Amino acid sequence: MNTMRDMQMERDTRNIPIDKVGVKDVNYPIVVMDKNKDQQHTVARINMYVDLPHHFKGTHMSRFIEILNQYRGEITMRNMGSILQDMKDRLEASCAHLEMEFPYFIEKEAPVSKARSLMEYRCRLSGTLDDHKDFVLGVEVPMTSLCPCSKEISERGAHNQRSAVRVEIRSDKFVWIEDLISWIEDCGSAPVYSLLKREDEKAVTEQAYDNPMFVEDIVRAVTEKLKSVESILWFRVECENFESIHNHSAYALVEHPSAYPVPLDTPDEN
Repeated sequence: MNTMRDMQMERDTRNIPIDKVGVKDVNYPIVVMDKNKDQQHTVARINMYVDLPHHFKGTHMSRFIEILNQYRGEITMRNMGSILQDMKDRLEASCAHLEMEFPYFIEKEAPVSKARSLMEYRCRLSGTLDDHKDFVLGVEVPMTSLCPCSKEISERGAHNQRSAVRVEIRSDKFVWIEDLISWIEDCGSAPVYSLLKREDEKAVTEQAYDNPMFVEDIVRAVTEKLKSVESILWFRVECENFESIHNHSAYALVEHPSAYPVPLDTPDEN
C-alpha cells in the first residue's frame, strides 16, 4: 500500500488555484444545543470544503469523512472551530469551510386549546477558518401574512398566505435558536402551528386579520427587532410570500450593515 501512487499530491501545471473543493450533501448525525432540554439530536446535510493551491492536482476527499467520523456524536457549534482547524491541518489548506443544514424541533402550544405539538424549523450553521474564524447562524421561519390592501378594498375578508422568513446572523455572543425563531415569529401577521383545534384556528385567523402586513412590513419589523439585540453585529433577513391569488411570490430583503468586513471568532456563550 505504501508504494501506491498518490495522484492528488502530484503537481498541476495549469497555475489555477481552486477556492473550494470537497464533499457535498453528506447526511450525518449532529448534536444541537437545546434551550429547554440541553441537547437535541438531529441529522444534518453537511458540506465540507478547503482551498487548493495551484500546484496540487487534487485534494484527498476521504479525509473529510475521516474528520466527520473523528467527531462522531460530538459535532456541535461549540467545536466547529476545532473541526475547521483539523480540516486545514489534515488537508494542508489555508482556508476551510463547514456548512450544516438541519431540521430543529420546538414544542409549541396552540393559542386557545393549549394543545402541544412539535414544530419543525430549518436551520443552518456555517463556519469559515482562514486567518480568522467566521460563524453564521441561519433559520427559516414560516408564518402567516395577510394583505393590508386586500383587507382595505374588500367587503368580505382578505387574502392571506404562508410566508417564509429566512434570517442569517453574525453575533459576538451565543444566540439560542429558540430565541431567534421567537423574535422572527413575532413579526408576522400570525404564527404557524403544526396542530390547531377549531378554537385555535379561529384565534389565529382573527389574529392575522387584525394584523395585516405586506412583505415589506415583515422584513422591516424583523430588522427593527434584530437591530435591538446588541450581540447581533450583522444580519440578513429575507421574506417570501407565497401568494394565494397571484401566480408569483412577493419578496423583500434587508442586510444590515450592507457589508460586514471583519470575521468573528466563535460566539461567546456567556
